[in-house]
Amino acid sequence: MVLALPGAADAVRYATGAIGYGEALQASGVWSVRLLIATLAVSGLRAAFPGARWSAWLLRRRRDLGVATFGYAALHLGIYLVKKAPMPVLIVREGMEPGMAVGWIAFVVFAALAATSNDASVRAMGRGWKALHRFVYAGAALTVAHWLMTAFELREGLIHSAGLVTAAVTGRALRLRRSPDP
Repeated sequence: MVLALPGAADAVRYATGAIGYGEALQASGVWSVRLLIATLAVSGLRAAFPGARWSAWLLRRRRDLGVATFGYAALHLGIYLVKKAPMPVLIVREGMEPGMAVGWIAFVVFAALAATSNDASVRAMGRGWKALHRFVYAGAALTVAHWLMTAFELREGLIHSAGLVTAAVTGRALRLRRSPDP
């Protein structure tokens, strides 16, 4: 619930006219990416600090971070769809543009991950669950592409993209370094 507070505040501000469409859309997208960075960083932090209580605590909350990432992506998409709802042809036309198309694909990837982020799915899917959830890296790459291809100002997108890449690569590298050779 704590992770939802910034989004709820922004949604209220948007609904009351305190912020405009562009600000609400940007804020929800930024929160989604920041939470994605945090989600991806958990593995690296756990690998770097394996005995630390705080890293174990973060590992237990990684699912919450991932689901919140999707929640903000859904809010981002919802704000877009509500604004464009009177113009469904425009939604389809914009959806075929490369920057928007990769955003839609990223959303579908994260929807599949969010839908299977529960204990029942872990049990039912067995090893396939972990394979599916590795698609978080593809979703992150698509998110970066969406942001960079649709941004009015690239600097913030580049900074967040660097954070995503750093979190993903560091986590993978540390886990690989610590695993024994087969």
